[in-house]
This record gives sequence, C-alpha cells and structure tokens, in this order.
Amino acid sequence: MFTHLNKQGKAQMVDVGGKPESLREATAYGEIQISPTVFRLLKDNRIPKGDVFAAARLAGIMGAKKTGELIPLCHPLSLDLVEIDFKLHKKKVVVTAYVKSTGKTGVEMEALTGVSIALLTLYDMCKSVDKGMTITPVYLLKKSGGRSGIYKRKNTKKTQRYER
Repeated sequence: MFTHLNKQGKAQMVDVGGKPESLREATAYGEIQISPTVFRLLKDNRIPKGDVFAAARLAGIMGAKKTGELIPLCHPLSLDLVEIDFKLHKKKVVVTAYVKSTGKTGVEMEALTGVSIALLTLYDMCKSVDKGMTITPVYLLKKSGGRSGIYKRKNTKKTQRYER
C-alpha cells in the first residue's frame, strides 16, 4: 500500500493527525568536489562573491525551513534546530546538516534539503572561479524518533567522523 496515494490512486498528503509527538532528529551528508584554486580561495576567504560559508550556512538553514514548500506532500514542520557545518578538504567540501524537531513526522527531508541547498549555494558562490565543481553523494547519515525508531547508515570510516 502506498501511503501517498488515495483509494483512487491520486496523490495525497499522509494524515499524521493521530500520531504522537516525539523528538525527531536527522543528520544528512553531502560533498562538493573542488579544484585546488577554489580550495586556496576558500581557505583564505578570498572568493570574489564574499563569505561563502556564511551564505551557504544561511541558505541551508532557510532550505531546511522551507522543505514543506519545496517537496510535494511534505508536511510543513516547526523546527527546533538546524545546524549546517562545513569541513574543507583539499579536493572537496563536506557539508552536514543536523535538524531537530518535536513533532508527528520525521525531519529527514529537512536535513537532506538543508545539505542540498548549502551545496548549491557553495557552487553558486564559487562558479566564477570554477564551473567544473561536482556535487556528489548526498545521503542520510542518521535519523531517530517516531515509529520507525533509529536509522543509522552503515558507516565507513569516511562518514563516521561526521555523525553527531
């Protein structure tokens, strides 16, 4: 049975009215591959458009808050906390988003949207230097709360250090 389809097979929003509220948390992960030139400019905060990480952090937070407006059938949620973090490496920037809410439905989509919007903002802020950047894996690292409980991606050493 598909939860987002009614008896006639038409899209519908899932009714979460009867579900109990619980603490919901999710952490998402994403990367953007960068050139040595972009790395140097980011490291020295010399990208021509300005403070890249400040802009991307705000964009990621705003994206998480607007997920219900961007993704069809997502519930608009009241978020308690959104944190967007960056780790600059020689060939990439790793972005993580942590989202927390007390509610009736999970915050996985908000975390994934926050990471995605932050990555797109990084690209936008740096594209005057290098249009060849590549946004690669974006995925859920961990979630907790609700009926399905805890999900934790099978960790590799690579992603384990980004868990909250």
